[in-house]
Amino acid sequence: MNRERFLKFYRELIAINSSSSEKPEEDISNEKVIDLLISWLTPLGFTTDKIPVPETRNKYNLIAKLGTGSGGTAFSGHTDTVPANLSLWTSSPFLTTVRNGRLYGLGTIDMKGFFAFVAETLYSMDLKNIRHPVWVLATCDEETTMNGAIHMTETLRQSPEKPDLIIIGEPTSMVPVVMHKGQLVQVIKCTGIGGHASNPDKGLSAIRILHKCMSALYDLEERLKTLYSENLFEVPYPSMNIGEIKGGDAPNKIADHAELIFEARLMPGVSADCIRRLSKEALTEVMAEYPGKISLEDAYPPTEAFGGEISEKIRTLLSEISGTPPIAVNYTTEATYFQKVATTAVMGPGSINMAHQPDEYLNLSEADPALKVLRELLERTVF
Repeated sequence: MNRERFLKFYRELIAINSSSSEKPEEDISNEKVIDLLISWLTPLGFTTDKIPVPETRNKYNLIAKLGTGSGGTAFSGHTDTVPANLSLWTSSPFLTTVRNGRLYGLGTIDMKGFFAFVAETLYSMDLKNIRHPVWVLATCDEETTMNGAIHMTETLRQSPEKPDLIIIGEPTSMVPVVMHKGQLVQVIKCTGIGGHASNPDKGLSAIRILHKCMSALYDLEERLKTLYSENLFEVPYPSMNIGEIKGGDAPNKIADHAELIFEARLMPGVSADCIRRLSKEALTEVMAEYPGKISLEDAYPPTEAFGGEISEKIRTLLSEISGTPPIAVNYTTEATYFQKVATTAVMGPGSINMAHQPDEYLNLSEADPALKVLRELLERTVF
């Protein structure tokens, strides 16, 4: 590792605020990050395509490629971060600060910093004799809508040229992840008949209806534990969680409205449509008891699970170069979408435990081993 160059890459990345948020005031364009990556890759001979992403606030994707034809290996990552709560950081989140062997800054591991690893890997290698292309893919809005990954997937699928292998550099401590869960979030809304609480029989409490819906969901939760199993996951079944409840207006009024929001963690083989069907079945009796009083709908579009189709050849390759067997995780990544384009795995420096945390950091002791893995990956796939 050329330490000075590596830290320069890091400083330039972290200095750019590219947070994404549903709040307009915290939703910052990633264009400067994309332009920075182009400035790094162009001198190496990469062709670059900076692509505006629809339905975003001035956000862009990047497809960069070295070599000709289809195939090869791609390094992929998202260029956005979560917004920083400045009051919780002990140093500026936009300054790359080294303390006690740690590299601090917003995005050091989740996940703009991965592009510093990619750049250092590429700059340290002689790429003149590659037999297959090297790609760098950069997306926007992973922390919110996934619009960048969705649009990137559509772009690549329509192209006659695409990589054979995509490595997404989310923080996994360089352990290859070949499977992860997805997420479906649904809303149950109950409508009651309001009235004065002194005579409850003259109304219909929406909260009472919601209580019965909750009971049906907890029964479904237990059923899911027996219907599906994948032991590669720490939680080997599709888990459920009721995370938000609201309803009613006052203790002396019969509640005429109530709702809850719940999620299910999807698995390969357990799609959003599957959970939708099971949720509706679980509520059938309550809906029949209170016709027209209960609605069930998605809170927002689901993220399907990733994995289940990666070849034994790629599993073996990733295990050999990383020194660890592939695993499955419970969080979600853009791999859900990229698996539609090519064989995809998730593997990057840093611990997921530091993601979305104040004083986010990378242990610098991880840098050389991670760079070695990325270099060997290219040596075994594109030369």
